[in-house]
Amino acid sequence: MGDDRQDSGAIVSAVASLGHRVNEALLRLGFATRFFLMLLIWSGQSFRRFSLTIREVYFSGFQSLLIIMVSGLFIGMVLGMQGYETLQRYGSADALGVLVALSLVRELGPVVAALLFASRAGSSITAEIGLMKATEQLTAMDMMAVNPIARVVAPRFWGGVISMPLLAALFSATGVFGGYLIGVVFIGVDEGAFWSQMQASVDFRYDIWSGIVKSFVFGIAVSLIAVFEGYDAVPTAEGVSSSIKGTVVKSALAILALDFVLTSFMFREA
Repeated sequence: MGDDRQDSGAIVSAVASLGHRVNEALLRLGFATRFFLMLLIWSGQSFRRFSLTIREVYFSGFQSLLIIMVSGLFIGMVLGMQGYETLQRYGSADALGVLVALSLVRELGPVVAALLFASRAGSSITAEIGLMKATEQLTAMDMMAVNPIARVVAPRFWGGVISMPLLAALFSATGVFGGYLIGVVFIGVDEGAFWSQMQASVDFRYDIWSGIVKSFVFGIAVSLIAVFEGYDAVPTAEGVSSSIKGTVVKSALAILALDFVLTSFMFREA
């Protein structure tokens, strides 16, 4: 009889714990939705001082160029090397340019660039806003009748949204150059076939445009997660550290999930 009571008590406790976690998750989701709506509302005021957004484009985008372009170059070189080995078995080595370009423009460019952007710029945005909250700078802005969402959050959000498609495009372009470097310069694939088949096979609507849409959606997701985690951070060193970790993890999961959803819709339309 005692064992049955203990088992039933453990089940009740587990259900109560699960319900508490679900309730917290729903409350946080509601707060994030309200935060996003407030961000959109106050963006108009932020755009009046567009220099703040341009500055964030510099910090989020321009300062991420090195890791983006170096990573794109090496990924393109790996694609060129691996792709040549595979295509050569079927006598299609001249299609190397098509393989490299489609792999980068459709998939690897937006996804890998977004992951790198989240780890480099997203974590930095969260740290900045979180430290401003921990040192009560956001509270001081409120007291001086300066809206912290319009002054601090919105420029960083839109700076990330603007930077992400540009970084993804540069990643893909650098990757194609890396594939050219390995395939044409070092291996000896015909240069004319490399570029002509790429030009004939890569479609703007179904290939390049899909990559642009993906990178834009990823930029919105990563930037929103970064600013929200910073704004909602517990104002302690441990809380800011936890928010930075949450930005990187949640951004990576959001990118991969959105990539699957967007790819499903795009292939269905194609």
